[in-house]
Amino acid sequence: MKKITSIATLLCILVISTTASAQNGTKNFTLEDVLRKGIFRAAGIQEVRSMSDGLHYTVLSDDNTNITRYSYKTGEAVGKIVDIKDANNDALTMILDYEFAEDESLVLLQTSMELIYRRSFKADYYIYNVKDKTFKPLSTNGRQQLATFSPDGKKIAFVRENNLFIVDLETGNEIQITRDGKPNEIINGAPDWVYEEEFEFNKAFTWSADSRRLAYMKFDERGVKMFNMTMFQGARPSMDENALYPANSQFKYPKAGEDNSIVTVHVYDVVSGNTIRANVGHEKDQYIPRIMFTKEPEMLAVLRLNRLQNHLEVLGTNARTGESKVIYTEDNKFYIDEGNFDNIRFMPEGGSFVITSEKSGWTHLYLCDYLNGAVTPITQGEFDVTEYYGYDPSKKLHYYQAAAINPMQREVYSIKNDGKDAKALTRDAGTNKAQFSSSFRYFIHTHSSVNTPPLYVLSEANGKQIRVLEDNKKLVEGLKDYKFNYKEFFTFTTTEGVNLNAYAIYPPDFSQDKKYPVIIDQYSGPNSQNVLNKWGFDFNDYMAQEGYMIVGIDPRGTGGRGEAFRKSTYLNLGKLETIDQIEGAKYLASLPYVDADRIGIWGWSYGGFIAASAMLKGDGIFSTGVAVAPVTNWRYYDNIYTERFMRTPQENPKGYDDNSPLFFADKLKGNLLLMHGTADDNVHVQNTMEFAERLVQAGKKFDMMLYTNRNHSIYGGNTRMHLFKEIEDYFKEKL
Repeated sequence: MKKITSIATLLCILVISTTASAQNGTKNFTLEDVLRKGIFRAAGIQEVRSMSDGLHYTVLSDDNTNITRYSYKTGEAVGKIVDIKDANNDALTMILDYEFAEDESLVLLQTSMELIYRRSFKADYYIYNVKDKTFKPLSTNGRQQLATFSPDGKKIAFVRENNLFIVDLETGNEIQITRDGKPNEIINGAPDWVYEEEFEFNKAFTWSADSRRLAYMKFDERGVKMFNMTMFQGARPSMDENALYPANSQFKYPKAGEDNSIVTVHVYDVVSGNTIRANVGHEKDQYIPRIMFTKEPEMLAVLRLNRLQNHLEVLGTNARTGESKVIYTEDNKFYIDEGNFDNIRFMPEGGSFVITSEKSGWTHLYLCDYLNGAVTPITQGEFDVTEYYGYDPSKKLHYYQAAAINPMQREVYSIKNDGKDAKALTRDAGTNKAQFSSSFRYFIHTHSSVNTPPLYVLSEANGKQIRVLEDNKKLVEGLKDYKFNYKEFFTFTTTEGVNLNAYAIYPPDFSQDKKYPVIIDQYSGPNSQNVLNKWGFDFNDYMAQEGYMIVGIDPRGTGGRGEAFRKSTYLNLGKLETIDQIEGAKYLASLPYVDADRIGIWGWSYGGFIAASAMLKGDGIFSTGVAVAPVTNWRYYDNIYTERFMRTPQENPKGYDDNSPLFFADKLKGNLLLMHGTADDNVHVQNTMEFAERLVQAGKKFDMMLYTNRNHSIYGGNTRMHLFKEIEDYFKEKL
């Protein structure tokens, strides 16, 4: 193993020398304080919605009963816009979400929620008339999904039972646009499970700028294989109907290498009542990850992606005829990251759009002129743009977030449309985010670091601070009573010569003269980052207080370090990440204050996959591991995510099998706890059950905890508290 680099040595010395000064009071805190009581939870601000004038914003009250208008400039309340106490309606008890019509004369209120999957839900909606102060249900024919105003505010489109509807607000008529929707067969206007999860959206329809047309996606999932989950009675919530005979929950879930929904695009003409089908090509085995109307009312943009996800085309589709032509093409030797799709913004003057791309090896903003085919970089350099906030046409400035100083922090910038004069709008080290007003005159700046809870400040667009909205002083003062240490960063170099970023949380009474057990907490998934200079106070801080040194390591494949680093795991998910976590453990074992016989690892989801892999391939360097909701064979996971990084099992069987814990169960050394929710629609409990069977047949001892009817997040009632208490007890008993 190579010696630690000079910069890492410096950082480790810094860590050790500053640990004592990081200590605060004398009080210990409990796991319940962290998870249930929330006494270390940072305060935030209520979600702010910018109004169309860019000078005011609205906030939903803490009790979810009213919406109030505020002035950006003064911060003073201008007046209530909606107060549901005026409704005199027993069914209207709270506002969960809201949307203004373009002229802000009407407000669409969401008043209930029935979850379907991660992003999808059914709800009841009301329309509030600001002038008349009246409340009217959007529909009385059943709950709705995705209700959305037309740009002129005269209509609302929504999905019900897999079909699309439009309500004409002037006449009150409810028009059914599609009639072929059927569960587990046809979906109109909403994505299927795998699109919702992996392309990260839940609305598959869009209005034209002139409100005349509604474009939508149709998902024919009849060819997709069914997945079954058993639902028990449970306790909270109780499903009494399943008391004697558990129910079978079914939904379409395409696993790696299996068939997807066939997706088509259609455009409904509100005036004529006719629907045309857009020409998106004859290939059925492709993806349509987004559709969006441009500023031109008759031009619909359709994103077309091949199954390997390494060839993207933007189609300009005539919404009147359905004819399409390619206006942008991009190829990538690995894959095109799905995070780029929401960054496509059509310019207000028409003829061009902004997109993020990794074509330079780093994620940057590009201006694409689809009239002459020119593609011009707006941002450049060896850093990643991590979020695009938008464009101010009056100043011809783009606003974005980037990791331009180092991968472990984020800054907010502006830059001219011609790519000149990039300006940092935030200067504090740590993680900086922005939420701009509709006019780009103001933004709410959120800043935090490893030793600074979130600070919310209202700023002018040039970065000048106007006033503090929330400083979390109460939390800062409260923390002074407790014993803990903040995170400290370090780097180390692996035997393969790879520099990896990491953090450590030391026990409050840390001494170089003692030896400490170590717990590595990691996620390790593609383009993720755990080692970031941002605030957090959670289970890891509690375990550090209990005498453990907590370490986080971002292996190869993680984000903020350019395309070559984050896509180095292509075709072999889990291989390099596992190697790097093992190398991290070996490096830690070489430190004089680490007990080399007491190093543990844990993780959730992708992190559970790597924790399990490390326990199997670490040759005993890890004495204890906990894998929560782990993938144990990528053949079991959905095809959009898996094939993006692995291609299909038919094309890449070795990549799948050589990195599957199933085929290395006999290599387990040490203590392993598997945890999973039985109703996990994402990473199916099948992964844990099949792995457990392999361990049994290999004669390996292990422990397992299942959570009845819980999904991938494993929460509800006392569930989350129980899960973390089990993890705590397992490490205390075994490590």
